[in-house]
Amino acid sequence: MAETATTRNSRCVPAWPKDALRVAFGVIWAVDAGLKWAPGFRSDYMDTIMGIRDGQPGWLKPWFTFWINLQHPSVTFFVYLVAVVETLIAAALILGLARKLTYISAIVFSLLIWSTAEGFGGPYTSGASDIGTAIIYAVVFAGLLALNYYSGPSRYSADHYLERRYPWWWRLAEMRRPAPSEPVPVPLARVSQPRLNA
Repeated sequence: MAETATTRNSRCVPAWPKDALRVAFGVIWAVDAGLKWAPGFRSDYMDTIMGIRDGQPGWLKPWFTFWINLQHPSVTFFVYLVAVVETLIAAALILGLARKLTYISAIVFSLLIWSTAEGFGGPYTSGASDIGTAIIYAVVFAGLLALNYYSGPSRYSADHYLERRYPWWWRLAEMRRPAPSEPVPVPLARVSQPRLNA
């Protein structure tokens, strides 16, 4: 059977770098999630959100006022919600669990953090030196999503084993349906032919 260019390329390019990137990013999120469980985060949560609103231009204040009014009556719930979501993202990254769903959800979550707690990075305020970290997180998740699309299934992930057991799992893990694995050609056994006597 002739070897295709795709087969040759997939054999030449190792799969572990994309998984190493995913796991390393998961460790960063685990550290971040650990800080969210600390008492300091709980005690300063609402003050941080309200402080962000004070530095915003007038046309953005209604956005921040909405989030303050939404969270203020149930601050404890939202504090723990943020900690739980960050912990779940970290665990899913490290384990390689439901990668597509995790990446898309984490992009939305990162953009939400960026547009609320980070105040869109505040590039329009005097003395601003960066645009915030959550937007960079969203870009990294988008990159992982693109890697997932172009490089296909990941052997070093929980998804790999779940997809083998539950064929429908690829919908949560992969950007596209994995190609069915080609059967390995088995060499034909040599059959000894009887000698013809002349």
